[in-house]
Amino acid sequence: MAYTHLLFDHDGVLVNTEPLYMQAIQEQLATLGIVFAEDNYIQSMAVGADPWMLARNAGCDGTAVDRLRDARDTRYQQLLRNRPIRIAGVDAVVAKLATQFRLAIVTTARDADFDLIHGLNGGPKTERTPDLVRHMDFILKRSHYTNSKPDPEPYSLALARFGIAATQALVIEDSERGLRAAVAAGIDCAVIDHPFTAAQNFAKARYRFANLEALQEFLLNQ
Repeated sequence: MAYTHLLFDHDGVLVNTEPLYMQAIQEQLATLGIVFAEDNYIQSMAVGADPWMLARNAGCDGTAVDRLRDARDTRYQQLLRNRPIRIAGVDAVVAKLATQFRLAIVTTARDADFDLIHGLNGGPKTERTPDLVRHMDFILKRSHYTNSKPDPEPYSLALARFGIAATQALVIEDSERGLRAAVAAGIDCAVIDHPFTAAQNFAKARYRFANLEALQEFLLNQ
């Protein structure tokens, strides 16, 4: 299969942010005495389950859940500013692939979080800022679609934006949720191994690679 367009997931594939997002949720649930273990988070993440159902089951109403979400968002951005998130070699791989393919990012990240990570919309750029977005034809963030992964909408929208058939694209993911979205959209998916999601079910992936460098070697020799 000769692919011409690559659709990258973001968190876990291009930047190592998923553990920080989990931590921000865990800390808020802990204020209610709820222990949200990593394996429970990863299982719920695989199918796009709502972790705040645990808060609702503990008696929180909608207003209280909204406060917890806001506190999570604040804490997550604090972690993003202070923890290492770059994945070694990713910037170079993306730059190389951009010489041969059309690229886009299709992410569930909130706009504010994505922009903070990449120093967009007036945000500061530092040595910690990934050098990725300049290689992308476009970026689909959470505000750009209605139904999030594992729904196929984000990837179907990316196909429409490029004006291409599903057979021309390859999705690059690290999570079962993202794989489900790609499969539902009829697009081949390459899963990049990540220790955080290693226990999830990737049986429907077209390809598995240890890292983006291995994916690059495959793509440049297809």
